[in-house]
Amino acid sequence: MHQLADLPARRRLGIALDNLSVTFQGMTARPDEHNCECHWGSPQELSLLKTPDLELEPDLLRRTWQATDWTDHAAVLRRVLPQFARALVAGRAEPLFGPEEAGDSLARGRWHQWPAEQAEAVREFLHAWWAASLTDPDAAVPAHQVLVMCAEASGTLAPWLADREEHTGHLSDRRLAEAAAKWEYELLCENLPWYVGWYEHDEEKLRADLTTWLLHHAATRLRESGAPADLQHRIRLLGLTGEARWTDPHWPGHHY
Repeated sequence: MHQLADLPARRRLGIALDNLSVTFQGMTARPDEHNCECHWGSPQELSLLKTPDLELEPDLLRRTWQATDWTDHAAVLRRVLPQFARALVAGRAEPLFGPEEAGDSLARGRWHQWPAEQAEAVREFLHAWWAASLTDPDAAVPAHQVLVMCAEASGTLAPWLADREEHTGHLSDRRLAEAAAKWEYELLCENLPWYVGWYEHDEEKLRADLTTWLLHHAATRLRESGAPADLQHRIRLLGLTGEARWTDPHWPGHHY
């Protein structure tokens, strides 16, 4: 295991996590916050959300950030955010359906509308985690999953893809190839490769932006880094439509 000081991105992430703890220290859910005892948890567990700075049991933390029916989701999220962020980075958040679920929880909290210091702490955490996922060989969560979470948390791919273009080393190129391999099947079906849960997000724009970026930036990186030829061809096919795509000699044999 590398020491924290070995990698600038890991050091930046550590600072961002510490800053979340400082920024959201003392936060609680609203005094009148409630949830269904049958589906969420007991009154005793609910009281913990109204008590600042206590660590929650992992299962309670998961139920809390996953719940969609809080009266004030933002307040609940601020209460658990430092612990939630550390669980995400460690790969212990355990979403039921995929990394987009964790991003949706942040989107529901409308974190970008929080006071400037709070919003900036969340923004820096997301950027720091994304950078570490691309450059830290010991990152617990695959980079393509971190990107999905950041995109769903913010409703856009633009800042994350801009960050991605700054990293061209061997490790980040390998992780780009892993991501492209995960995404190409759904993209060739004209689908976004993850589920968009927050109603304010534009799924079609996310799909179009991801496709455009793969064609105009990622394709070059895949070629220069020696990615498998069949993967390069499948990304190239994203630039074709209709008959030109499926009659191309490199159209993959599996069904889309």
